[in-house]
Amino acid sequence: MDLSNLKPAKGSIKRDKRLGRGQGSGRGGTSTRGHKGAKSRSGYKKKIGFEGGQMPLQRRVPKYGFKNINRVEYKAINISTLQALADKLDIEKIDFQTLVTAGLVSKNALVKVLGNGDLVKKLEVHAHAFSKSAVAAIESKKGTVVIL
Repeated sequence: MDLSNLKPAKGSIKRDKRLGRGQGSGRGGTSTRGHKGAKSRSGYKKKIGFEGGQMPLQRRVPKYGFKNINRVEYKAINISTLQALADKLDIEKIDFQTLVTAGLVSKNALVKVLGNGDLVKKLEVHAHAFSKSAVAAIESKKGTVVIL
């Protein structure tokens, strides 16, 4: 066996319909498009969300709510996660770069440390924001909190 006698499995290749090639092809005339109307013409394109003249869903449903453009989105990280990371890497200082290299946050994210979980080690934690319970938990173990 060599490359010259490789071919696809029987029945796996299907030929395309050859449209508009005359009456002898069996697909001449209207070329499987039916008779007349916009859909039979070249260049036909219906609007996104068009429902055949019925009032479209995006116009039937009322607008509501609002989006605060000044909202600051933080990536939440719990103290239990920091403790697990400190144990795994055997470190006492957890900064933003450590979290990025560990794959916990992306390089463009803002990090907020939350107080869920137990802290065993004394840690120096660098982040963009901290909850009150996280600050209390870190400082109770004689650790330090650094806001970036």
